[in-house]
Amino acid sequence: MVSAEHKIEDSNNKVTQRSVWYKMKRLCQRYPLGAIGSFIVFIVVFAAVFADVVAPYDPTQTNAKMSLSAPSAAMLFGGDMMGRDVLSRIIHGARISLAVGIGSTVLGGLLGTIIGLMCGYFLGWFDLIIQRIIDMMQALPLLVMALVMAASLGPSLENTIIAISIPLVPQVARVIRSNVLSLREMPFVEAARSVGMSNGRIAFRHILPNTLAPLIVLGTAQLGSAILTEASLSFLGLGVPEPYPSWGRMLSESAAEYVRVAPWLVIFPGIAISAAVFGANLMGDAVRDYLDPRNQD
Repeated sequence: MVSAEHKIEDSNNKVTQRSVWYKMKRLCQRYPLGAIGSFIVFIVVFAAVFADVVAPYDPTQTNAKMSLSAPSAAMLFGGDMMGRDVLSRIIHGARISLAVGIGSTVLGGLLGTIIGLMCGYFLGWFDLIIQRIIDMMQALPLLVMALVMAASLGPSLENTIIAISIPLVPQVARVIRSNVLSLREMPFVEAARSVGMSNGRIAFRHILPNTLAPLIVLGTAQLGSAILTEASLSFLGLGVPEPYPSWGRMLSESAAEYVRVAPWLVIFPGIAISAAVFGANLMGDAVRDYLDPRNQD
């Protein structure tokens, strides 16, 4: 009996594994660009998580003999003006980009969701005041508002996350509010009101879960923008300070003085930023298409 049960469990596990691989293969065939973007994001995440193992050198270790050394077997991406390994700094810089990108996206999404949910469900004077504030915030581009916030808070990892998350709030709030306005008139909300449920319970237990799909799509789309904004702030000296390696600051340190004598100092960090943003955007587009009810079989 025991062996028979084990055989049944093993066969069920094999069937489940085959179904998972079949679904993944089908998704890759249906959304090839999304698969490419997900693979790029996976590489960035892998590099960030296992940076201490993958990186060949300490990103802060200096070596005067390797200053401005060209790419070679010793340093695949060359060395910077202080003899630090560019490849190791790029790998460790993935941690900063992901920490800021994911942190600011989650924080901005959380604040925007709460504001949009309250505005869309309760309406009235609260919605009127908040929407005018959001209009003023959206009048400024994302980078400009992030610059203002970063200059006010000062350069640090936590302040950079806050500086980027605040400009993301208006767009999230607008999307969630538009969804809540349609959901609040649905029959299941009327049924919840008829049995005496409180407004807060209806809003957070019944309406909020139905806004997760557009929130996920918006979050994946904003991840690339957050990574690019962090690189821009670091390039201007308002992002994450030393000793943390940042892709944007790597560009700012070498773009003006060493771009002609050591172009690899600009090329490789630029490729890292472009690849991360490109992969996040491709993945976001695929998630949007996958969650779109019109594309369901």
